[in-house]
Amino acid sequence: MDVVALLGLLVLGIVVLTPLAARIGVPQPVVLTIYGLLLALVPQIPSPRLPPEVILPLVLPPLLFATTQRGSLRELRRDARSVVALAVGLTLVSAAVVTLVARAFGLPWAVAVVLGAVVAPPDPVAATAVARRLRLPPRLVTVLEGEGQFNDATALTTYQVALVAVTAGSIGVAEVGWRLALEVAGGTAVGLLAGVLARWALARLRDASVETTITLALPFAAYLVADAVEASGVLAVLAAGMFLRARGPGATTSGGWLLGRAVWRYVDFAVTGLLFGFLGLELTSVLEETSELGNTHALVMAAAVVAALVLTRFTVVHAASALAGRRARRRGSATPAGWREATVASWAGMRGVVTVATALALPLTGADGDFPYRAEVVLTALVTVLVTLVAQGLTLAPLVRRLHVADPTDVDADVRRLRREATAAALRAVEDAGEDLPEAARRAASARYRSRLEHQEAVVSLLDRGEAQPGEVQALQRLLVRALDAERETVLEARREGTVSPDAADEVLFDVEARAARFE
Repeated sequence: MDVVALLGLLVLGIVVLTPLAARIGVPQPVVLTIYGLLLALVPQIPSPRLPPEVILPLVLPPLLFATTQRGSLRELRRDARSVVALAVGLTLVSAAVVTLVARAFGLPWAVAVVLGAVVAPPDPVAATAVARRLRLPPRLVTVLEGEGQFNDATALTTYQVALVAVTAGSIGVAEVGWRLALEVAGGTAVGLLAGVLARWALARLRDASVETTITLALPFAAYLVADAVEASGVLAVLAAGMFLRARGPGATTSGGWLLGRAVWRYVDFAVTGLLFGFLGLELTSVLEETSELGNTHALVMAAAVVAALVLTRFTVVHAASALAGRRARRRGSATPAGWREATVASWAGMRGVVTVATALALPLTGADGDFPYRAEVVLTALVTVLVTLVAQGLTLAPLVRRLHVADPTDVDADVRRLRREATAAALRAVEDAGEDLPEAARRAASARYRSRLEHQEAVVSLLDRGEAQPGEVQALQRLLVRALDAERETVLEARREGTVSPDAADEVLFDVEARAARFE
């Protein structure tokens, strides 16, 4: 019951603090981490421990798969050079620098590499939450999200190899190369195979609930199968997710796409929120564990690691930006990013979910008994997450405003334009249909799309062409919301009185709520 009560308190914190974070302009992970830290100070609050061996298979697959369902593959390909430089190059450099710092503080080489791999990958959740709210340039958002997707694979592959060295006692160079090749090639192959099989099943099981269940099971299955053959479960999940992102939409029903989108948004939100809340609780427990080992030494090492990570990221990002600018000027093209964007990208290096999960997933035993320096590694990792989340998370938005790094694109106007173009294309398809169609069917379909196009043209005239008089836009929104309220009440009244079946009422209500969601 203590664990259930704790879970309830964490869920309550997510429910209450998420809208508060949006209102005060602070990234949600920062607020939830502070909440977990304060919650741990209450004497009656328990501090449960999850078995380390179940943390990664339980937490990583849904989070990694959710990240692949955001963004655009075309944009990732366009900015592939920048994404690879950050996700692979910067991650490896960061891990190497932290390894040297940890070695200077007395950690063995293998354990130091483990620590470097744990803290190397930044978490894109907090950074992109701020980026999207402040309308950073799309290219910068794409690079940050792409880095967040693929740096996990780089860091976790290094993490797995280093763990073998700690738990086995030693590992040769040839074995390291073999394991890396197997991790990368095997994980990618398993992920692509899982994606192909999932798409085959989605194309034949035309039921929204079944389709969503398949996508929920896919990342866990890909991760576990890859892990069973000693390949990279992270790469397997990423490969499967990217494959379905590119090829999956045509295989699912409309209902399955809508339901899956909503479910994965919630999974990402819930798992991330619980982990950040759990971070504060775990940090307090780790501090108590390391009190006998000398917290001062461990905390000084943690401070040195944080400083090394921040300086390394700043140096590498600005150097890469300068090189890219020089290359662009030689080619006579526009500079892809200036020092302002590089500064924002440098400061958007908050550590988060993956660092927490990998730190807590460290095994309890090594080659010669207990896992050496486990408490110090976990403490350093969690302090790194806490400091970077709070310090950088709270100051990223002011930095963006100070540097005037924002995208002038009106997303709402783009949405309206794309809806109008899609409706016009549908109307042309109806009017150009073959002559063998019944005229009544043609008139009905044409009337449906013509009336929708007329409505969209009227909205665009008011909002985008400057034809609205003072107060007309607000009046239009109030009128549409009032009309939707009337639709909703009519459907609910019919369901209450039993004049229609519950299934029929739910079907119509779904359509009403889908249109109402545009005005929230």
